Amino acid sequence: MTAAPGRRRLEPDARREQILECAVRLFGEHPYAAVSTTELAREAGVARGLINHYFGTKRDLYLEVVRRLVTIPRFAIEQLPEGPLEVRVSAAVDWFLEGVSRNPKAWLAATGDWDPDVERLLADADENAADRVLEAMGLAADTGELRAMVRAYGGMVKSACREWLVRKELSRRQVRVMLSTTLVALIRETAPRLPDDRPPVP
Repeated sequence: MTAAPGRRRLEPDARREQILECAVRLFGEHPYAAVSTTELAREAGVARGLINHYFGTKRDLYLEVVRRLVTIPRFAIEQLPEGPLEVRVSAAVDWFLEGVSRNPKAWLAATGDWDPDVERLLADADENAADRVLEAMGLAADTGELRAMVRAYGGMVKSACREWLVRKELSRRQVRVMLSTTLVALIRETAPRLPDDRPPVP
């Protein structure tokens, strides 16, 4: 027997990744309701049943797409170069912007979705991002205030990317400079000046 046209025999991890990459593209180009599992299977060159096998429902696949787009993996931090704070921050911002630029439509769709499940996923991703940023900057032993500051910086990151991708008022290079210098300033200048306004523990 020969394989169906357009289909290749792949290892399970490679097949799953192929489906996921196709889903990232389709959900970025079309609203969620307009994408069917039949279309996903056809575009990925797989049998429809494989989507259910690897991801479950279409909604499960969509949530995995969102998770992929907004979660910073640990290996991204482990691959940062050694050196001063400015070098590490610049490399981290470059890595993030490169990922956004590869799938701009999908990233915009994912971060602008107010579905309750997606909102919870985004909140988890914000916590993950705070962990990765603090780890990358050598600040793993953080205070609650520092973590909150980094989460607030994450909100600026999303807004800056929308200025670049949607409004086109900023270029990618300008966003890179803004995000890099701001994070360095937050860590070096703002964090040490944060007053401890927490109420005393009774």
